[in-house]
Amino acid sequence: MAKGKVVKTVGSLGDYLKEQRVSSRLSLRQLADQAGVSNPYLSQIERGLRKPSAEVLQQIAKALRISAEQLYIRAGILSPDDGVGGSVELAILGDSGLTERQKQSLLDVYASFLALNAADAPEGADTVDGAEGSAPITTEIDPDSDDRTTNEG
Repeated sequence: MAKGKVVKTVGSLGDYLKEQRVSSRLSLRQLADQAGVSNPYLSQIERGLRKPSAEVLQQIAKALRISAEQLYIRAGILSPDDGVGGSVELAILGDSGLTERQKQSLLDVYASFLALNAADAPEGADTVDGAEGSAPITTEIDPDSDDRTTNEG
């Protein structure tokens, strides 16, 4: 059933992109040229046949002069509950030093950690403060030296 959800998400993304393109008075070919993607590929995205990468969505958003975050949410890359500005997902997606594959891997790992923490959290708890049984890490500064000593445990 998860596959059906992806298709529905991508379909709504395509509808939204087409709506934005038409309201910007751009042809499919013009938008494809401005976004640096092929005309057939953009057509497939609009028809819900392809799910674009975060990088392609960013290029399309720039060409349409709309928020890339809105496209990420519509594509299912970001959750609307994450909050825009400062989220881990946006930091990963905005890091130009990472490849698309690395970005997707990090997003997958992050999502799995969140899911694991949500499953392990006691009912009614909002946050997980840290691992059980771990001692705090302290840093001591010797006033007679420039060296810092870290004490774990």
